Amino acid sequence: MKRSAKDTATSVQNITRRTLILGGVQVAVLGALGWRMRQLQIEQADQFRLLADENRINMRLIPPARGLIFDRNGVTLAMNEQNYRITLVREDAGDMEQVLKRLSLIVPLSEEEIQETIADAKKRSPFVPVTIKDWLSWEDVAEVSINAPALPGITAEVGLSRQYPMGYDTSHVIGYVGPVSDFDLQRLDDQDPLLQIPRFQIGKTGVEAKLERRLRGSAGTKRIEVNAVGRVMRELDRKEGNAGTDLQLTIDASLQNYVQARLKGQAASAVVMDCATGDLLAIGSAPTFDPNLFVRGISSANYNLLRDNKYRPFRSKAVQDIYPPGSTFKMITAMAALEAGLVDFDETVYCPGYTQVGTQRFHCWKGGGHGHVDLQKSLKESCDIYYYDIAQRVGIDKIAEMARKMGIGVRHDIPMSAVAEGLAPDKAWKRSVRDEAWRIGDTVNAAIGQGYVLSSPLQLAVMTARIATGQAIEPRLIKSMDSAEQPIADSDPLQVNPAILNAVRQAMYAVSNDRKGTAYGSRIVEDAFRMAGKTGTSQVRRITAEERRQGITRNEDLPWERRDHALWVNYAPFDNPRIAVSVVVEHGGGGSRAAAPIGRDITLRALYGELPPVSAYPAKDRDRITQQHQAMELHDFTNPTTTDSDRA
Repeated sequence: MKRSAKDTATSVQNITRRTLILGGVQVAVLGALGWRMRQLQIEQADQFRLLADENRINMRLIPPARGLIFDRNGVTLAMNEQNYRITLVREDAGDMEQVLKRLSLIVPLSEEEIQETIADAKKRSPFVPVTIKDWLSWEDVAEVSINAPALPGITAEVGLSRQYPMGYDTSHVIGYVGPVSDFDLQRLDDQDPLLQIPRFQIGKTGVEAKLERRLRGSAGTKRIEVNAVGRVMRELDRKEGNAGTDLQLTIDASLQNYVQARLKGQAASAVVMDCATGDLLAIGSAPTFDPNLFVRGISSANYNLLRDNKYRPFRSKAVQDIYPPGSTFKMITAMAALEAGLVDFDETVYCPGYTQVGTQRFHCWKGGGHGHVDLQKSLKESCDIYYYDIAQRVGIDKIAEMARKMGIGVRHDIPMSAVAEGLAPDKAWKRSVRDEAWRIGDTVNAAIGQGYVLSSPLQLAVMTARIATGQAIEPRLIKSMDSAEQPIADSDPLQVNPAILNAVRQAMYAVSNDRKGTAYGSRIVEDAFRMAGKTGTSQVRRITAEERRQGITRNEDLPWERRDHALWVNYAPFDNPRIAVSVVVEHGGGGSRAAAPIGRDITLRALYGELPPVSAYPAKDRDRITQQHQAMELHDFTNPTTTDSDRA
């Protein structure tokens, strides 16, 4: 049937509309395809080129810079230095042994080092870089970089490693860092991914260990492009981490250096404490060691020499070791008896050279005795019988209570390794620890700092500062963190009668300023810096009745390890206490001969802030002191590049 003109027109109109719609759709599709092709070929060309070449984008951790450590005056005690090293990433290396053997043609690697690197890499995630060798020269790094195409997975880079400019002087305080070990991973409750990086350095001892998390900082990340053969092509972007906290210690580096030089040649320790703030100005321990050896990896031979040394250079004797305090404890016994009202200031006790307690005889150090002695004379001449007598009256529990009040038998909170608690024993302690009853003989021994009583040089310094000020001063080692001053603990009054404290101070003054005082030979003659102190000698062996009959063997005639320990405590100036000092010389013999001269010298150095003039010493000592100063190996603080290791 013939279509009408109207129908034909409608049909043409519909076809035209469909054609336009179809054409529009086709244009849109072609446009989208064109836009996508442009995006793929131009805007995303690099990304797809990586895929085409089997390249990858890896994420790597960026170790943060470890926090620096300074002394109270801004002298650097622990810093970071550049360390060129070579690392390997297992997932990029392919055949690790083959790659490492190629590398050994450029950088000397033993078969043992190669196998050790392979073992380390297999322990870690495949993308974690393993350090093959560090402390390389720039020439080595450059040659490795040039040969990178033949060394897949190998990267030469620069990192930071620890350095201790003062070396020996601060090793016991600051400690040292070393590569993280499997043992560290087991003992640390720490999920920080940085610890998975082989040879990543963490604090092992001292402040470095105790404040590890603050000093470590937090990791950054970087995205790198790695091609099909494991070569790093470029760094795409990075996010820096946070550097560790910078610490400022209360230690005075110059005084610390003097203390270490003064202790040199002995097994000894010394603590210098600020009486106003509790700041620890110096913590000396001898012999010592160079902590830089541990950063780079100490040899077995050197480690064994230090470990097997009978004078124990690894120990921080000032805070870790505890000793019978000997006669330095007599102030505690006296204050306990006076505070209990069982002794008067002027009351005398007769000393014939010994006292009988039950069937046992306890001797005074002076065989012929001291005669009638009161508080001042008993401390000045260090009579033992006076303290045997008053201790039996007051009892051990009150003596122990006073000891803890003065800082003995208390673990003080400072960030150093293995800070000792010491021991102020009482009846309950002996029952619980030894399952024995306390005996009167135990009290007699404790009265003069023998028997079960044990204290560290740090505790003796705290005790002395508390006697000097009448305040419960706490020791402080951290002065500031990231320039934020750390608070000084409030010092409460000791709750000891001021008259008692004053009587003890006067007696301590007589020890070093009265001609009959046990430390008169080590006095300070400069009136502005007169000191009050107390000598101590603690036995490490039992003297038998037979030996007393035949004559007691002199310390110098005994083997070193059987000689008495020598102790000394003091504060100065007497009328305005600024510092408290304690000294322990292991097996040094008498405190007046071995320890008091060291304490006097350290006190003068601390008060003057420099080598003291010889006029502050007794005339008889001045030539010797001049020679002593000339012989000391002291750090040159006018030349910051000079280190203790350089001098060694």
